[in-house]
Amino acid sequence: MADLSAPALVCTLTPSPAASSSELLAQHVLDELEHHGVSTASLRVVDQVVRPGVQIDMGDGDEWPAIREKVLAVDILVLDTPIWMGHPSSVAQQVMERLDADLSETDAQGRPIMYGKVATVAVVGNEDGAHKTIADMMQGFNDIGFSLPAQGGTYWVGEAMQTVDFKDLPKVPDAVATANAGLARNAAHLARLLRASNYPAG
Repeated sequence: MADLSAPALVCTLTPSPAASSSELLAQHVLDELEHHGVSTASLRVVDQVVRPGVQIDMGDGDEWPAIREKVLAVDILVLDTPIWMGHPSSVAQQVMERLDADLSETDAQGRPIMYGKVATVAVVGNEDGAHKTIADMMQGFNDIGFSLPAQGGTYWVGEAMQTVDFKDLPKVPDAVATANAGLARNAAHLARLLRASNYPAG
């Protein structure tokens, strides 16, 4: 039985049902998490109506509040983004901007509301920028109050200026598979530690 849960917020720019390298990499990470007793789900943010802004609810049909409720209900968050021009996708940036609203939200003990939750990052692209993209996303998660596991980022980057995508590969490269497995193992371990003993209130 799964005792932890983890959604992947897939920040591809490609709406469903078209194939997405970002979603494929996220699914590999989720599969690894399931080996450690984690129930998983995946959501393409681009398929939702997420309004620009830094409030919990931007009104006018904004579907971010429902996504936020999913984040609040789980132990581990997987943020998955492609690289565009050396940066995370605009959708990933928008997710971080919307999460910014939770900087001022606290739990019953006065702790930041995202304390006790683990964040991981998966990045895919066919250009440089994987390390910087992971660093940018992880810094944002740290500011918001998420905890970061050791080696909690994974990525695949194809040959620069070529057209081969992750979804075109016949199999997951061994180095990526190893990174995904380590990410999942460490994320589940940290989530269980935090579930047993969350950070103290200030």
